[in-house]
Amino acid sequence: MWSALFLTLPTQPSAVRLRVWRSLKALGAAALRDGVYLLPAARCALFDRVTAEVRAHGGQASVLDLSTRDDTLRAELLALFDRSEDYRAWRAQAQALAGALGSLDEAEARRRLRAVAESLQAIEQVDHYPGAAADQARAELDALRLALDGRFSRGEPVARAAQGIVRLDARRFRGKRWATRARPWVDRLACAWLIRRFVDPDARFVWLADPAGATPPPRGALGFDFDGARFTHAGARVSVEVLAASFGLDGDPRVQRIARAVHYLDVGGIPAPEAAGLEAVLAGLREVHADDDRLVEAAATVFDALYAAPAATA
Repeated sequence: MWSALFLTLPTQPSAVRLRVWRSLKALGAAALRDGVYLLPAARCALFDRVTAEVRAHGGQASVLDLSTRDDTLRAELLALFDRSEDYRAWRAQAQALAGALGSLDEAEARRRLRAVAESLQAIEQVDHYPGAAADQARAELDALRLALDGRFSRGEPVARAAQGIVRLDARRFRGKRWATRARPWVDRLACAWLIRRFVDPDARFVWLADPAGATPPPRGALGFDFDGARFTHAGARVSVEVLAASFGLDGDPRVQRIARAVHYLDVGGIPAPEAAGLEAVLAGLREVHADDDRLVEAAATVFDALYAAPAATA
């Protein structure tokens, strides 16, 4: 259910029109069409000040309840409130700070962190239907805060948990069998690449048709990206992000660039510029290779290339 504001503004003074438009934008109201704006019904009272100003200057303003008759229309209205681009712009600000941490003193770094946090809070205030992008942004802010504390808070242990994910020594995970669901897609393909590239060069993969039922992982195998696996989704992180954090790779900006694209393709969230191309190429490889081991090898060359690409292309 939504509240719809129907308004007609006087042609003069023009400053009133500008103030009303800015007020509606600050409220996070969605424009259904010219002169009609939406808010969730629970936040109907936010329209009161706008309505009063319009009427005070000789305009007309009415607030009515609005409901939808089918799921398609409801989805179209919800799309009007989408904040993905706002979160993408916020991420650029956060990434700029992450890249500059090595050259900043503590006072300036913490000042900029406050600005980044305030920018995210401003988006959250107008994000009336928060979803995956909001969760991902909050997780990235937490990771940025941890990186800043790790640089400037002297005496902290280096190998500490990252948002509840225990830091592991890759040397203890070599020559292992790794089990996951068969016919791997983006997250599992990225996990397999990361495992072989950074953790266990001799990793052998076991492909399970039904890891929670008829084909459980064999004894001693390390599971990833299925319910109950050792390495799987945790909070707002997808499996490859959990693996990266577990083995200390979350500080590598090139790994993070890949992880952000995988996150977007796997669960949605903040759009990543590499996502569409990565999805298209991996989908083609999946059609070409019926054997999962061959698919992983082919996909690894794609991830290797993306990892080698200059950061400026991100």
